[in-house]
Amino acid sequence: MALSSLNQRRWRNFRANKRASWSLVLFCILYGLTLFAEVLANDRPLLVKYQDSYYTPFLKFYSERTFGGDLGTEANYRTPEVECLIVAGGSLDCWDDPAGIMAEAQEKGTAKGEPVQTGWILWPVVPYSYNTIVETPTPAPAPISAQNWLGTDEASRDVLARVIYGFRLSVTFALIVTALTTVIGIAAGAVQGYMGGKTDLLFQRFIEIWQSVPSLYVIIILAAVWARGFWFLVFLTVLFGWTALVGVVRAEFLRARNFEYVRAAKALGVSDVQIMFRHMLPNAMVATLTMLPFVITGAISGLAALDYLGFGLPSSLPSLGQLTRQAQNNLHAPHLAFVSFFTFAIMLTLLIFIFEGVRDAFDPRKTFR
Repeated sequence: MALSSLNQRRWRNFRANKRASWSLVLFCILYGLTLFAEVLANDRPLLVKYQDSYYTPFLKFYSERTFGGDLGTEANYRTPEVECLIVAGGSLDCWDDPAGIMAEAQEKGTAKGEPVQTGWILWPVVPYSYNTIVETPTPAPAPISAQNWLGTDEASRDVLARVIYGFRLSVTFALIVTALTTVIGIAAGAVQGYMGGKTDLLFQRFIEIWQSVPSLYVIIILAAVWARGFWFLVFLTVLFGWTALVGVVRAEFLRARNFEYVRAAKALGVSDVQIMFRHMLPNAMVATLTMLPFVITGAISGLAALDYLGFGLPSSLPSLGQLTRQAQNNLHAPHLAFVSFFTFAIMLTLLIFIFEGVRDAFDPRKTFR
């Protein structure tokens, strides 16, 4: 569908802002890669060839019996025995000398004189998931090494894998919270500003009371009482964050409610909903978009703060806030502090630059060349 002339001008203005456009490209690349985190970082192989058949362990459960073993549990692809079974085509001698059988199968394609089907295992770039316990020669948290590119945390889990999954989790959380708070805040501010009178007065008193509630303490109390989870934190964050956009939207609607085009639309019989969201809202978008960088960065910072305090996501989930707390508790492992700092710095900086470009693109007074 072709863009209107107005949206084409906005898109040209956004692209002309090099800082915003390159930030959008870089952020899309990073977030797009993390959307396929299971392919980039996983403790299960991406593809296994075994006796002329192909298997995808990162998508499907395969027992050890699938590859000629004895157990019905999921195959542990890291053990030499299972690796030997795959490479040597299910040779029973793998239980006695897995290293020797694999070497013989790879070099000659035979196992003790018997013809075998040589298989192979394709691992992800990072052969660890966010909850994989890594065996390291040094105590956890282990420093940066060829085995763990960003070291391990205090629970001996790979930091790079947790950053990949944590980046996706934090950005997804922030985008969902921002979308919900924006819809609720714009609707509430539009109703207040357009209706005015007692409606505006009652809404303002309610918002003043609601904003006076210590939201952080309430979230901590509720998180301590009920089981913590992703959607539970989304609900609590939206519950106390929707008032962020009400003030600016209300002010724009109060200013525009007596303009000539609004009076003309009323005289023509246009409904109030159409006047608010089709004619008045576009004029209030610049002020609204000005607040969006603060909303989305506030959502990321709020989640990190709750995780840092221990009242956020469960410890089993990847969290950048937990990584920051571990950096404080393990000052002898500076790689944790550097990784958490640069991850937050890059993420928040890119988002701020993007939304600054969007704000300027919607501003009719600004034109980039």
